Amino acid sequence: MLRALGISDGDERTYRAFLPGGELTAPEVAKVLAVTVAQAQRSIARLTALGILRRTTRGHYQAVNPQTALVPLLRQRMFEAETTLDAARGEVEAITVSYREGQLRGNPGNLLEVLSGRAVVVDRLEELNRSASSHIWVLDRPPYLGQPDGTLYSNEDEHAITRAWIERGVEVRSIYCPESMERPGRYATLLELAAIGEQSRLLPALPFKLHIIDKRIALIPLSGGTYDGMAVLHPSGLLDAVIELYEAYWARAEPMTGSMLTQDQDLNQDDVLLLGMLKAGLKDQAIARQLGMSTRTATRRVAVVLAKLGVQTRFQAGVRATVQGLI
Repeated sequence: MLRALGISDGDERTYRAFLPGGELTAPEVAKVLAVTVAQAQRSIARLTALGILRRTTRGHYQAVNPQTALVPLLRQRMFEAETTLDAARGEVEAITVSYREGQLRGNPGNLLEVLSGRAVVVDRLEELNRSASSHIWVLDRPPYLGQPDGTLYSNEDEHAITRAWIERGVEVRSIYCPESMERPGRYATLLELAAIGEQSRLLPALPFKLHIIDKRIALIPLSGGTYDGMAVLHPSGLLDAVIELYEAYWARAEPMTGSMLTQDQDLNQDDVLLLGMLKAGLKDQAIARQLGMSTRTATRRVAVVLAKLGVQTRFQAGVRATVQGLI
């Protein structure tokens, strides 16, 4: 049982002979274990060197408390194993890089996989999303692919999928734009996801859709308006460039706040939500979709919030709300 700690089966039997308590000599251990005195002496010497036994008087030995002796030894072995595995992992990665470079030199087409047809695209995207283990980075904008059966994802679907990724320890980063908020109620859903761990940011516009999975694969639609084709980019200099591009967009984007708290008695939670939409750049029609009301009603709601803040323009409202810590 203690072989993983570097203790042989024979030495473990010697150690266990001391556990009932008291002191033993090498001849006494030899008699208990039915071994020679020389074998018992060598075993006792090894255990003493490990700090598992200690000499009390000449020729007499006693077991050290396992919490004092074995637990530090266990930690040491765990550290050594982790160090060895880390070194092996680094070597595997280096070998993988060499293999990929060889593959690319032999056939540059290996760096790019082209998917044709919606069904193929849906299946591949589902497969890659399920395989994600460390990172999912997204540039989010319409159009949306939807589920294999053709139906679009709901807010509840998005919440469940993203929560599952986060609970698995996947880093979820998403950059949204005003066009991302076409689905009613999505803005509130994104605030909920930000509160549970999604890293969410906003830009006034995004040029294309992008999924980066585990920093090893990137998925980019071949045409902006449809999902008839998709490029799957594998590890290469081109993938590195796409990741650098994503990081540049991320640095420019403004964080979404998951806070729904208000510090102003005149503002309620719905007002704070509306302020967040204004800050995100949503127009009245988009705000109306999010709140499930007519555009005219949304326009009135915006005017009411501006009046509560004592400002005249949306820009002033964003500045005032930010200063007050509302959004």
